[in-house]
Amino acid sequence: MDLSCFKAYDLRGRVPDQLNPELAEKIGRAYVEVTGAKKVIVGYDIRLSSPEIAESLSNGLMAAGADVFDIGLCGTEQVYFATSHYKMDGGIMVTASHNPKDHNGMKMVGPESRPISSDNGLNDIRDRVLEPFTDAPKQGGREPLEVMSAYVDHLLGYIDAGSLTPLSIVCNAGNGGAGLVIDQIEQHLPFDFIKVHHQPDGHFPNGVPNPILPENRAATADAVIEHGAAMGIAWDGDYDRCFFFDENGRFIEGYYIVGLLADQFLRKTGGGKVIHDPRLTWNTLDLVKAAGGEAIESKTGHAFIKQRMRDEDAIYGGEMSAHHYFRDFAYCDSGMIPWLLVAERLCQSGQTLSSLIDARIEAYPASGEINRTIDDPAKVIAAIEAKYSPDAKSINHVDGLSIEYDKWRFNLRMSNTEPVVRLNVESRADKALMEEKTEELLAEMHRLNEAG
Repeated sequence: MDLSCFKAYDLRGRVPDQLNPELAEKIGRAYVEVTGAKKVIVGYDIRLSSPEIAESLSNGLMAAGADVFDIGLCGTEQVYFATSHYKMDGGIMVTASHNPKDHNGMKMVGPESRPISSDNGLNDIRDRVLEPFTDAPKQGGREPLEVMSAYVDHLLGYIDAGSLTPLSIVCNAGNGGAGLVIDQIEQHLPFDFIKVHHQPDGHFPNGVPNPILPENRAATADAVIEHGAAMGIAWDGDYDRCFFFDENGRFIEGYYIVGLLADQFLRKTGGGKVIHDPRLTWNTLDLVKAAGGEAIESKTGHAFIKQRMRDEDAIYGGEMSAHHYFRDFAYCDSGMIPWLLVAERLCQSGQTLSSLIDARIEAYPASGEINRTIDDPAKVIAAIEAKYSPDAKSINHVDGLSIEYDKWRFNLRMSNTEPVVRLNVESRADKALMEEKTEELLAEMHRLNEAG
């Protein structure tokens, strides 16, 4: 049996050769045997293969003796919400997020929506799939569970509705699931939503929803300009990531949104801990300190950030990849809470989004993440460290290599899944220096790779 769909954090693969109903049924059985779960939330995204895979998964869960609570078509964060809110033993979301349309996958959580990844059960589930199964003495049942209303109420709890003023907002669901939530939430808000690629459609007529790809941004940016909107928002297919465009249609790097959300949250709470990833840090550190919070660095990746947030009881965590995590959302990531907080900030401050962001980009210009295919990533990173460490102010290895100087810093890390090295560079208010050092590092990486 091909089990290549099992990854470090979740399952993803082509349908039907890497993931299919037969395998999904076995995964359901294995999930119950490994976790001991008795009550499991199941939801699925808008992909054409998702209902059938969710059906087989549910049959496997029930055959192993678990009761299934079916929340139907939804986003990943609704599985997280329902699992914690209704105190279930676990939850499984059938989704391949922004992968190609012939792919599908699953994201799994345990009690309190704690992630299940390769180091805490996912590999055990994979290995158990290969063994024979017998039905549980008592089969589980299945019932539908309506979570949208409780979920929308929860989302609205993050903002002060009384402080909101009319805004026009472009929202691009990418024909994923986000439009379903916008349709429910808009009746509670004084906003005018301009809806782009709004209808859920697993054929993805406008391309797979992945707003991080530059070629997928124009539809949102153009609509912002055409309608004179205050901002634009775009989501991936299962809407656990959201991306922002200012009133000029400019795409905003996720790094600057982390700082903005940390600042907004700390203003509300009067302090607290904020978790961030090590790729780009100075802007976040600056804003968190100014707002009376404590910034804590964590390794990149949702399983690491969620665990660190629990350990520290952090109020918010952010990654520059547009994943944003919230303590009151079971420490999970949401693609809906961030835009509500940014919209609230626009209303309360009377400022434009560009004016809130421009000063931060000037203070800490950043390269954005640059990926390079490298034959021997570990060797290249070690050579870069040897060359750049003698004059460094600090060096750390929380996630890859971070080297810091007075005026600039960089992070260089290997991908978990491919022979790719990811570079991020930032400076203190010196764009030319940031660009110069980025080019210098890329040239050095190229030279080392060519030299073998």
